[in-house]
Amino acid sequence: MALGKAPDPEAVKRGQSTYVPACGFCHGSTARGGSGGPNLVRSVVVMHDQGTGKEIIPVVRNGRTDKGMPAFPRLQEAQIKDIAAFLLSLIQLNANRNDYKILNIVTGDPGKGEAYFKAHCTDCHSPTGDLAHIARKFEPVALQTRFLYPKTDWYPGMPPRDPREMATATVRLASGQTYAGTVERRDDFSITITDASGQRHYWSYENEPGIKVEIKDPLKTHRDMLPNYTDEDMHNILAYLETLK
Repeated sequence: MALGKAPDPEAVKRGQSTYVPACGFCHGSTARGGSGGPNLVRSVVVMHDQGTGKEIIPVVRNGRTDKGMPAFPRLQEAQIKDIAAFLLSLIQLNANRNDYKILNIVTGDPGKGEAYFKAHCTDCHSPTGDLAHIARKFEPVALQTRFLYPKTDWYPGMPPRDPREMATATVRLASGQTYAGTVERRDDFSITITDASGQRHYWSYENEPGIKVEIKDPLKTHRDMLPNYTDEDMHNILAYLETLK
């Protein structure tokens, strides 16, 4: 029997896209345990939360350093509530195994996926180079998330980032002073970078009139492609990537 009312499907979708890159490395992409992290589908905290975020928010915000879990203070409350909805959906699907769908997402045509890959992706990727054996490294859900929702944000406790995926920025202030470094975080209101010496710099656009920021994002192509994928494209690409074992 399902546990309570089913969560909003859109919240579940958003929650999954946030959860997998931020939490999946420890808890597994389907929350059943991963690299040292416990199974969240059986977590008493998650079950008591019931998708509201009330129980989960303080744990995510503050972490459990005594148990090896880092704090994620930069995750917004809305993001954590979406994660809570995603986790609730997994608990309900686990209780209703006949309805479980997340494990059966490889439904596309690998031949069509390969054709799409050759037409759109070979300028940056190679099935025998950077993507060799990619299907051995990631579960299907995590693999799909990586090409649909690439992220450059990093939080303490997460694995080291691949330099090929890290955005860089040149920041020029109104005074003419220039800074360059790796982007740690950026949004419509501010930017944080770390320069070559390891020093972190933060600017609020509101407090720095005349600031100019030039971003070089190696994942920009992935972000630009997302609105143009059809559902068929997504499934076909994943089916092809799953052949790269």
